[in-house]
Amino acid sequence: MVTFLLEVGTEELPASFVEEALEQWRSRIPASLSETFLTPESIEVYGTPRRLALLIKGLPSQQPDREEEVKGPSAQAAFKEGKPTKAAEGFARSRGVSLDDFEVRSTDKGDFIFVNQKVVGRPTVEILTELVPQWIFSLEGKRFMRWGDGDLRFPRPIRWLVALLDSAVLPLTLVNGSESFTSDRLTQGHRVLHPEPLAIAHASEYLANLRAASIEVDPEIRHAEIVSQAQAAAQAVGGYAMITPSLLKEVRDLVESPSAVTGKFDSEFLELPPEVVIMEMESHQRYFPVVKTEGSSELLPYFITISNGDPAKADIVAAGNARVIRARLSDGKYFFAADRKQSLESYLPRLDTVTFQEDLGSVRAKVDRIVSVGDRIADQLQLNVAQRETIQRAALLCKADLVTQMVGEFPELQGTMGQKYALSSGESPEVATAIFEHYLPRGAGDNLPQTLTSQVVGLSDRLDTLTGIFSLGMLPTGSSDPFALRRAANAVLNIIWSADLAINLDRLLTQVIADFVAVFPQTAATPLNEQLRDFFLQRVRTLLQEDQRIDYDLVNAVLSDSEYADRALQNPLDVRDRAQFLQSIRQNQTLDAIYETVNRASRLAAQGDLDTVQLEPLAIVRPSLFQQPSEQAFYDAIVKLVPQTRAAQAERNYQKLLEALIEVVPIIQNFFDGAQSVMVMDADPEIRRNRLNLLGLLRNHARILADFGAIVKG
Repeated sequence: MVTFLLEVGTEELPASFVEEALEQWRSRIPASLSETFLTPESIEVYGTPRRLALLIKGLPSQQPDREEEVKGPSAQAAFKEGKPTKAAEGFARSRGVSLDDFEVRSTDKGDFIFVNQKVVGRPTVEILTELVPQWIFSLEGKRFMRWGDGDLRFPRPIRWLVALLDSAVLPLTLVNGSESFTSDRLTQGHRVLHPEPLAIAHASEYLANLRAASIEVDPEIRHAEIVSQAQAAAQAVGGYAMITPSLLKEVRDLVESPSAVTGKFDSEFLELPPEVVIMEMESHQRYFPVVKTEGSSELLPYFITISNGDPAKADIVAAGNARVIRARLSDGKYFFAADRKQSLESYLPRLDTVTFQEDLGSVRAKVDRIVSVGDRIADQLQLNVAQRETIQRAALLCKADLVTQMVGEFPELQGTMGQKYALSSGESPEVATAIFEHYLPRGAGDNLPQTLTSQVVGLSDRLDTLTGIFSLGMLPTGSSDPFALRRAANAVLNIIWSADLAINLDRLLTQVIADFVAVFPQTAATPLNEQLRDFFLQRVRTLLQEDQRIDYDLVNAVLSDSEYADRALQNPLDVRDRAQFLQSIRQNQTLDAIYETVNRASRLAAQGDLDTVQLEPLAIVRPSLFQQPSEQAFYDAIVKLVPQTRAAQAERNYQKLLEALIEVVPIIQNFFDGAQSVMVMDADPEIRRNRLNLLGLLRNHARILADFGAIVKG
């Protein structure tokens, strides 16, 4: 067994690429080795801004010998009149076997020649020489570059290459035009703390050698060190370091030897909204803010920065960073004061100068459409005059902060500053909250808007965006979704579901599209309606499976056909409730009590002509045609079931329907298999139709919950 080390040395890599590259290696390299019949004891990947590294331990020194089954020519081509042909002889020579080793086997395409051939394992050094360039240049990421006069592409120029198999250098050469890189045992230490080249004597000594050269190559250890050092530094000034996961990942992959440095800024800047100060620190300077207590947003006039330089020069680093943050916060203070010299409403005319989308007009025009959609939603929710006025006001002002100086400098603060400026302009707290919350959720896992006003404005904004962008034919394709339309539709559904809003989404889409067409008459309403309906149905399916954790077949059961699709859009709360209920009764096994009987009835009913919406047996079933008491009992059970099903549907209380179906099951089983059982497919067409209608009625009652034919028995 041997240990293999690979290190690709580069100029400073983008922090985002380091993590992406290591994740790709984690998934691809084990599979790559397995395909070549090599199974190591462990594979570890490491990375810093200047290197990507791979350490494989317990690697066999060569492949194991193995037998391979090789398919040759057809028996007809290999033998003529019992004698081998040139094709057979050529196949034997190419595989290094004799004709006696041939075995004729039958396949789907006829008889063919097969041989079992022993393959001697190749040395691992040969295999690695072939695989390593593939591992390096199969990495994917954004903004790859060429350098020098060659064609190699990588996020940053490659400067050195270490490849060791135990203590021996694995011979590799990467050619990039007139420049080439030959593998060696020489790596580079820390730029400042250990600028001399470093020789790795043995692959197993890699981590220790680099740590001696002030390099921590393990991202997880750097991660832990940064958290520990930052919190210790914050505690020293009486606070707690606010460490967001995304910033921590970025900082971790910007340094090779993390060293926490505490800086200070003037207390006067604490008069700014904390969101502004935090945005300045995190997004622009990569600093960790310091707050009074964990979970608090009450800032202290300190920050923690993670240096990659000499810890002995921490004071110089702190002073330099303090000068930078002071300048940034001074700008923020100026913007904040200047923006508040006028009311938030006074910014509305400037929205005419901001384009929402080239073919859809200005942001000001979009605001008017948001107000209009909000009125449509208020109609459905039957809101009172005061609620409507609050929604209209919030919708009117929801984008006004986009043209303020603060948001112009820090676009990430849209909504946040709108809330601050609304309050300083005398707007109601509910309007101010909606200006902030209508952007929620900003992404997966984010909070949802909590107030009714926020929810309605958020829905209105997204429905207008979806309608407008779809009208231009800019539908998402594959992984491409530049306008984040999937996220917008997901947000619409999640807001409706989380707030239990009784919205008929199908009707609302029709109204929003009609209003849009009135403004943009060149738009064809029919295909737009169909496209948006299909898009939302896809999102319903995806959210039920991925977010709600509903089994795929149960999702199919509530969305199996056009009737269910219509129901899902007309009542999004209902499709969610039915899917969740099905999942719960599968887990507690109550579903088993009705599944077989309902499914059997449904399969037979499909041979009849009863539609899938009829519930009442009157005029559908003729008791005069009954031949067995079990048929009358079936009929009586359906009559009793009707009000129970209606109540369950009206209240969205599917437990009532389940209990009613459980009560009916023994009666149906007697109809099928009891002493008074009947032959459903009777020779008399009238009797047969009468019995199929009985079964169809049972299927229809069960269909109020789901299409049982789509459910897969566990």
